[in-house]
Amino acid sequence: MGDHTPKKEFFSEIEKLFAESSRMSLREVSDKDVLQNNTVYIAPANYHTLIEKDKSFSLDVSEAVWYSKPSIDVAFDSASDIYCDKCTAVLFSGANADGAEGLLRLRKNGALTIVQDPNEAEMPEMPQSAINLEAAQYVLRSSEILELFQL
Repeated sequence: MGDHTPKKEFFSEIEKLFAESSRMSLREVSDKDVLQNNTVYIAPANYHTLIEKDKSFSLDVSEAVWYSKPSIDVAFDSASDIYCDKCTAVLFSGANADGAEGLLRLRKNGALTIVQDPNEAEMPEMPQSAINLEAAQYVLRSSEILELFQL
């Protein structure tokens, strides 16, 4: 008998990229999940994703930020509060400035900050906004970002 387990359907190019190319596991966040090393987390639709002091996630239903829910600024702000210089943040393609201010806050707190090269991004506004604020220490192509995390 064949395996009837349904395959995970990926809804974004980022999910596909990491699932197919990275040795890191890929998971959608659930409320109260505890952060695991070597894991890429995807924020669920319609919830802001925050990191708590006990290193777990919490999901928040408050208003959209930059017309986005989830907002990466919200996630980056909470990561900055908890991890400061022990954090690496990567900002990929997106249609607005969400993420730029949060990434800048992370950088000011000592985190390593990386953005996808806007020239290869499907929607360059998000990484370009971070570059404009000087929030990005590195501007890399997706393939370079994957290489960086496959140590």
